Order: sequence, then structure tokens, then C-alpha cells
Amino acid sequence: MNIDKKTYRRFADAHAPHSPMAKNCLFAFLCGGGICTLGQALRQGYETFLHLPEEDAALLTSMTLILLAVVLTAFGVFDRIAKFAGAGTLVPITGFANAVVSPAIDSHAEGLILGVGAKIFTVAGPVLLYGTLAGTVYGVIYAIVLML
Repeated sequence: MNIDKKTYRRFADAHAPHSPMAKNCLFAFLCGGGICTLGQALRQGYETFLHLPEEDAALLTSMTLILLAVVLTAFGVFDRIAKFAGAGTLVPITGFANAVVSPAIDSHAEGLILGVGAKIFTVAGPVLLYGTLAGTVYGVIYAIVLML
């Protein structure tokens, strides 16, 4: 059966489930904002109650958010939150922690070397690679512009 692209597009659009975009955006905004609010509350709490300097409180806040994301991922809670909140869980530090931990958990039965070691960065690896590459290219361009 030969079908042109235009006809196929209409057919696919007619049969694809429609996404409630406004609702999804609202949930993502609220969840992402909630994660950021939690981070800010942790930081202020560390500064106020533990009397930590700003830099130390910020570091401890990042470590706490990573730990929470790892624990929630390990117990399958992060995935349920992500189903509800969508992109809101991709707040960089928690989303990245989930992206590293999920493949490790999924492949732990295959052993530490060929399972966890080989697959831990299957999701986050491209982000690291291309993020580093883009940062390097940007840095070189920036240095050249400054020389002009």
C-alpha cells in the first residue's frame, strides 16, 4: 500500500492520543517549582540551624537533593512522580541523579562490571559527552571573541 506523507500524517494525527498540554505544563511547573522550593528551604535551613556558610549550605543542599532522588528512584517513587509531573522532575540535579541511578538499578543483576559498570551512564552519558563538548566549543569561541 502506497500512501503519501500528507495522508499518513492526517491518519496518524487522527489516531494519536491527544495530550492535555495545559494540564501537563501546570503539573510540570508545580513539581519543578516544588523541588526548587524544597532545595531553597534546605539551604536556608542548613544556614540557619547548622550555621553553615553559604557555599557549604549550597553544597549540602545539592547532596541532599541527589540523595533524595536516588532513594526515591530505588524505591520506584521517582518514576511515579515523573508520570504525574512529567518534565517537572527534570530539574537538573534530581533528573540527572535519576538518569544515572535508573540504569544501574535495572542492570544490577548482571553484575558489578558488565551490569552496573557498563550501563550506569547509558542515559546520562550522552548528556555528559555533548554537554562537555558544547562547553568546550563555547569556551573556545568565547576566548577567540575576547582576543579580537
